[in-house]
Amino acid sequence: MSLSIQNLRANIGEQEILKGLNLEIPAGEVHAIMGKNGSGKSTLAKIMAGHPSYTVTGGDVLLDGESLLDKEPEERSHAGLFLAFQYPMEVPGVSIANFLRAAVQARLPDEELDAVAYYERLYSKMDALKIPRAFTSRSVNEGFSGGEKKRCEILQMAMLEPKYAVLDETDSGLDIDALKIVSEGVNALRSPDRGFLVITHYQRLLNYIVPDVVHVMVGGRIVLSGDKSLALKLEAEGYDWVEKEALATA
Repeated sequence: MSLSIQNLRANIGEQEILKGLNLEIPAGEVHAIMGKNGSGKSTLAKIMAGHPSYTVTGGDVLLDGESLLDKEPEERSHAGLFLAFQYPMEVPGVSIANFLRAAVQARLPDEELDAVAYYERLYSKMDALKIPRAFTSRSVNEGFSGGEKKRCEILQMAMLEPKYAVLDETDSGLDIDALKIVSEGVNALRSPDRGFLVITHYQRLLNYIVPDVVHVMVGGRIVLSGDKSLALKLEAEGYDWVEKEALATA
């Protein structure tokens, strides 16, 4: 069981962003992708989720052996994929409680979600993420700080319990306290049946969400993989040495 990206190529307009990317994330493992701006990291996340601005020109994305590319974003979610956005959108007029209840109910088409059990579970997840219960009546992300938005994303993940979660620069805009809380929420969801792809610029997030494998993306491809020590080397030395190696072996 795995999330498998096979020779993926993709464009935005006429510009090719992903250039034959290969990546395998087995269930139960946390993989991290690091790289400079423009390397294709967020593009990969958006394509996996089905963003309409990108055109896939080759390759495939398989979730437990089933292709996602011919599915609508909602179908990809129901198949078990979750994307935590770098910049979560505001949804005015839709409360967090109603939003999450609709999302959970959509995965139970043949049965009615029990309201009491739903709220018990929601409040338990909110308490763990240190989200005040009064937030249930607030519109999704409207007027939230950066840290509150990211905690709301992790709350959604906790309620939906996906098979594979992609975190697109979840550490962006977080202070150290919010980073710790979000990381604790992610770590609480780690299990042998769930895989994670963590996309980040900096290794500080990986101090709290320790990955099994670290990958480096350059020019729309994975060019180097290693353990947590690779992230520490990138933090200390930057990316220039990786890019030079990638050019030398291209």
